[in-house]
Amino acid sequence: GHTTGPSLNNDKLYKFAYAAEVYVDQVKASLQKSAGYRISSGVDVNLLWRNPDNDDDQLIKITVRDVQVENVNERPAAKNIFKGKSTEKIIGKEYLEALQRPIVLELVRGKVKTFYSYQNEPGFTQNIKRGLASLFQLQLHSGAAREVDISGKCNTTYHVRQDQVTKIKALDSCEIEKEGFTSHNQILDVSTKATSATIYVLEDSFIKSIKAEENYVLLLNSRRKTGAKIVSKQRLELKSVQAGPGLIAGKHVASVIKTLDSSYVAVSLVADPVKSECKKCPSLSEHWQSIREHMYPEKLSKAEAARSFLSFIQNIRKATKEEILQIIRSENKELLPQVVDAVTSAQTSASLEAILEFLDFKDASTSTLQERFLYACGFAPHPNEMFLKSLTAKFKGDIANEEIRETLVIVMGALIRKLCEKEGCKLPAVVEAKRLILSRLEKAKKDDNVRMYLLALKNALLPEAIPLLLKYAESEEGPISNLAATALQRYDPSFLTKEVKETMNRIYHQNRKVHEKTVRTTAAAIILNSNPSYMEVKNILLSIGELPLEMNKYMLSMIQDILHFEMPSSKTVRQVLKDMRAHNYDRFSKMGSSSAYSGYITRGPDVSSTYSLDILYSGSGILRRSNMNIHIFNRNAELHASQVVIEAQGLESIIAATPDEGEENLDSFAGMSAILFDVQLRPVTFFQGYGDLMSKMLSATGDPINVVKGLILLTDYSQEIQLQSGPSASAEFLGGLAIDISGGMEFSLWYRESKTNVKNRVAMFIAGNTEVDSFFVKTGMETTLEAETTLDFISTVQFSQYPFLVCMQMDRVESPFRRYVTKYESLPCGRRYVARRGKAELLAGNEYPLHQENSNMCRKVFGAVSDSSSSWF
Repeated sequence: GHTTGPSLNNDKLYKFAYAAEVYVDQVKASLQKSAGYRISSGVDVNLLWRNPDNDDDQLIKITVRDVQVENVNERPAAKNIFKGKSTEKIIGKEYLEALQRPIVLELVRGKVKTFYSYQNEPGFTQNIKRGLASLFQLQLHSGAAREVDISGKCNTTYHVRQDQVTKIKALDSCEIEKEGFTSHNQILDVSTKATSATIYVLEDSFIKSIKAEENYVLLLNSRRKTGAKIVSKQRLELKSVQAGPGLIAGKHVASVIKTLDSSYVAVSLVADPVKSECKKCPSLSEHWQSIREHMYPEKLSKAEAARSFLSFIQNIRKATKEEILQIIRSENKELLPQVVDAVTSAQTSASLEAILEFLDFKDASTSTLQERFLYACGFAPHPNEMFLKSLTAKFKGDIANEEIRETLVIVMGALIRKLCEKEGCKLPAVVEAKRLILSRLEKAKKDDNVRMYLLALKNALLPEAIPLLLKYAESEEGPISNLAATALQRYDPSFLTKEVKETMNRIYHQNRKVHEKTVRTTAAAIILNSNPSYMEVKNILLSIGELPLEMNKYMLSMIQDILHFEMPSSKTVRQVLKDMRAHNYDRFSKMGSSSAYSGYITRGPDVSSTYSLDILYSGSGILRRSNMNIHIFNRNAELHASQVVIEAQGLESIIAATPDEGEENLDSFAGMSAILFDVQLRPVTFFQGYGDLMSKMLSATGDPINVVKGLILLTDYSQEIQLQSGPSASAEFLGGLAIDISGGMEFSLWYRESKTNVKNRVAMFIAGNTEVDSFFVKTGMETTLEAETTLDFISTVQFSQYPFLVCMQMDRVESPFRRYVTKYESLPCGRRYVARRGKAELLAGNEYPLHQENSNMCRKVFGAVSDSSSSWF
């Protein structure tokens, strides 16, 4: 009778040759130099039983014999890890026996209805047999189907042409249990692409040959040259057909199986997750001892610190709460902050429980560690609900240090945002944390409390918080209204409704009350950045010329920057300028020292990065705000890598100058606020009040204040991959940063000069490891990238004359950049093949060209002050 699946002849033994190969390499590499291995064997297939009522229901027996394990590419004897070892020695006697025990498939219309094997067979050998069994599943007419095989339940498409069948499996559609995680921000993450195709050639209604190939490609989004591919190939070829055993009589499958071997059980065709145990792995404390010396604070701007941090995280992830606590409790003060960074970044429940048991928020003396823990939570690449739940619980308890209380709420905001962006906005912990922050903000009486909840909202970016932020921006005083406005500035323009823009226009044009320059310029920036109308742009341009001295210059500079950098609103601005030509000259030739400028740091095929720098002065030459931003973006996403804002007010009295209109009563203040990788940090105060200022000025050493120091996990990607030939593979990419940012402000009354300095020291390490793990051999590739750099930003102001001289410098020092690729094949006994290639280069230092006007001023400043730098005050 006609069958719709392949059909075997009675009393025949079909003898096949089988080979399964895996290769691991760089994405663009040819497979001739790849790491990998090949398992080859004979495969015997015969028909056991055919259903008397349905020709298309058959039981077939498959036996693997003569197993060989060898290199996938020729290796000289000295580099061949399999040389001189028998298969039994390589695989192990028990495993080899298991692999050669036959399996039985029930095929109905070409699909595997049941897979029979033995119950307590090792997972690894069972998976190799599943990989072989899955090859026998095919349909003989074109069309799509959802099928179950070793890869899970997948969408499969068949194309049939005469005696050739092509099977395409959509691997991203497969339902299979696997562990893994990805990073929160797409720029820091890894993209994957997977394909699977099998070509069957049929002869005499059964299989003549099968070729299957499966490819996995992984690319680092931030540098697509860095990545890995895993290729898995299977070949099955019919060598001969001989006389074979006869059929077993019987009406039902169950009775036939029982007759054959009562130990057979029906097993799922979907692969079992299996992991080989690590035999000689160091314990957590042994590993910590080996990297400890790289983790001292003074070494945190070296790539080795970032590398050690990443390997430590990987080991913490395998450790128990007790093992982790043992290290935390025995470590000294200098190293503990780095241990806290790593333990928190591991993001496992054991590591979170350990750190929470160790930290006591009622004890003010350990506030440094509490802060490091909180920031590590905020930067975590894929925090879960437990993080937020634990922080909310701590917030409701006693906290000895007020700054830690602030930091805690600010970080809760960052966690709310990360969880919401991963579809977790409805999780109970998120709902509770949102409610807590919003309700406490509405009840807050003290400015400090208002500020703390606004900073949390600046991280959380909840659409429902916009009305509250508008209220604070428009009706509150100085610092609070400024903070609310900068929070609105962080929202995607698509959230900024008509109401937001109307409020920003009222603030900028001071329709209801007088506002500080800082708030007005932020309002203008929001308007100009969110698709402004012709009239909005025209009104802003008309206002230039009527503004206080330095604000005129600042707004003018902002408009020029929009044009020069071709920002989205530049078309509208050009149109308005064309129509206003008549009264431009006087308006646009304003004196002053304030400025705004943007430029590229790097422009690449994968990601680009930009810096923007704007500085606003008061009319007497004292800094009001300097704002330095670095953004990284690609075609689909953006990351606010860093922002350092230095703000000062009410300092005119030091140089006996007159404050600007509306700013006569401002308290003396200077401080710094930073955003790092999309997380707003707790602002730092340099001094508050005139008395504090004077005492600091008289004792000023000009020592920079440390703003952020620590280790940050940025890229955190881990995926388990089940290969259709049986082995399991894993891909891990981790990227870490050792960072040290400090800032300071110095005055010299004698030379009427002030200096602000922000130093960003950064070391980066990225490690990717892609590995195929068959219990008896591991093969893979490790890729590493490392870089160290320092970005200095200095602004010097001389206010002995008007317009005062301002020189801004932004320099990057010469930076080493190294990358290595290591391919390996190894046996559990310790025999290894390793091929390593590397490249090290020095990226030249760079002075970033700020605008021409700035270059001219720097010449004057440094022409004039050569003698003054030796002593301050």
